[in-house]
Amino acid sequence: MDPNSKRKRESHESLSESTRSSPFPDEVLERVLGLLKSNKDRSSVSLVCKDWYNAESWSRTHVFIGNCYSVSPEIVARRFPKIRSVTLKGKPRFSDFNLVPRNWGADIQSWLVVFASKYPFLEELRLKRMSVTDESLEFLALNFPNFKALSLLSCDGFSTDGIAAIATHCKNLTELDIQENDIDDKNGNWLSCFPENFSSLEVLSFANLNSEVNFDALERLVSRCKSLRVLKVNKTVSLEQLQRLLVCTPQLTELGTGSFSQELTARHYTELENTFNHCKKLDTLSGLWEAMAPYLPTLYPACTSLTFLNLSYAILQSLELANLLHHCPQLRRLWVLDTVEDKGLEAVGSNCPLLEELRVFPADPFDEDIIHGVTEAGFVAVSYGCRRLHYVLYFCRQMTNAAVATIVQNCPNFTHFRLCIMNPGQPDYITNEPMDEAFGAVVKTCSKLQRLSVSGLLTDLTFAYIGRYAKNLETLSVAFAGSSDWGMQCVLGGCPKLRKLEIRDCPFGNAALLSGLEKYESMRSLWMSSCNVTMNGCRLLAREMPRLNVEVMKEEGSDDSQADKVYVYRSVAGPRRDAPPSVLTL
Repeated sequence: MDPNSKRKRESHESLSESTRSSPFPDEVLERVLGLLKSNKDRSSVSLVCKDWYNAESWSRTHVFIGNCYSVSPEIVARRFPKIRSVTLKGKPRFSDFNLVPRNWGADIQSWLVVFASKYPFLEELRLKRMSVTDESLEFLALNFPNFKALSLLSCDGFSTDGIAAIATHCKNLTELDIQENDIDDKNGNWLSCFPENFSSLEVLSFANLNSEVNFDALERLVSRCKSLRVLKVNKTVSLEQLQRLLVCTPQLTELGTGSFSQELTARHYTELENTFNHCKKLDTLSGLWEAMAPYLPTLYPACTSLTFLNLSYAILQSLELANLLHHCPQLRRLWVLDTVEDKGLEAVGSNCPLLEELRVFPADPFDEDIIHGVTEAGFVAVSYGCRRLHYVLYFCRQMTNAAVATIVQNCPNFTHFRLCIMNPGQPDYITNEPMDEAFGAVVKTCSKLQRLSVSGLLTDLTFAYIGRYAKNLETLSVAFAGSSDWGMQCVLGGCPKLRKLEIRDCPFGNAALLSGLEKYESMRSLWMSSCNVTMNGCRLLAREMPRLNVEVMKEEGSDDSQADKVYVYRSVAGPRRDAPPSVLTL
């Protein structure tokens, strides 16, 4: 049979199958599909046939949108008429590193206007890297009477006045989570805006606000909210105040403490220790700003059931960490600063056999003469003691190929491997060889790998390894690496599940960019900055792939022929209409 004829017949049969009616009543379908929680599963189910597509539309109550410009709010509302919960991401991740113009876009207001018309029953809104104004927050508070949950992560443009509007008008609020936002923190009086009869909060997190809070209002609020299970306060809350809050909330499962450096009397120390002893349900602990070693033992009674310990704001030394971990036998996730040094990581390997995720952040990433920090030795020690480890983010100043090979041999089930050698272009410091074999070992050994961040001195061989072996890779981040366009061509030609590709300060040019023509429509986004891409190369990509949005961010005074920062993403909404002058849409 002629191959073309066979393909046409199979395509016709597939189309016939997709348009058949389902044998199940609509009510049954919607009930069954409502049990599916995975967005991927729901998307797959919607492709079975027309009836399943419709049932999936009507039964979906939550939607996740990874790029606010990949679709319009009008399209979302037509496709899913019963949405009650929305998760929406805006700016590219490199906005966290000030590589995206501040006025780039991602304003939430246009979404809220449509939602107010189509989803007046909206209950949850979770935003990441979106621009949010006080006016938008007030609009949200006044137009959604059943609104319950607001989460703002790495957003900008608003102040505590907007949060006060949420506290004042959202009578059914169960969650208020404000994390790592660029916020105009005017004062802590927003806490007094909750009505005196308000008692529905289950989650309250304002750990990254700076201003001193109205503690009396906070204490009254948490004492009324008997269902509160998550409380994360900022560093202006003292140890004595924390103890008073914990007396009111023994039911907490997650706690973010304030400052841990206040001078305590013997009586206050004993009271704090006894209060922590009554926190029997605590499984997550964070905060501990300016932690003083003498007060850490007060935490020990609450550590036995901890599964997540976030010490990314606590400057601890190795012995302090070791003593703390000795009381945390159930730990699955651990975030620390590199002040714990290799000795501290040896204690992780000795005390945390159930550990699945480790993140080690630099206490001062810009101090090149820093004397403390972690090396390959600490990472290797963790890998010997924590064989369940599958997620790592590791900032260090030196690494070797042999160490990484040992680590992945000990922990072959990595799904996320993010190694950041902070000095760009740093080779294996013992052999002076490139780090190619290190990342080759990662992709060869870790068949479940979904996210990879590479660093150090790397040639195209690293990318050849990635293209050949990383068949489940979804996100790849590259900086200061590579030799030629061929390396990126290997990745784009060899990673079938790649969805996000982030590249900065690499020698890749137009040939690398255009090698992804067949790949980009199945990806969420491509970012390239400080590479060798030209405007002509970007125009050719835009012409060849009209369903992609190709945006170039130009820096003032830059070469007109060069594309400084390129952001490529698929969109069913077409080019956006709110781009600032510094962003050219091709």
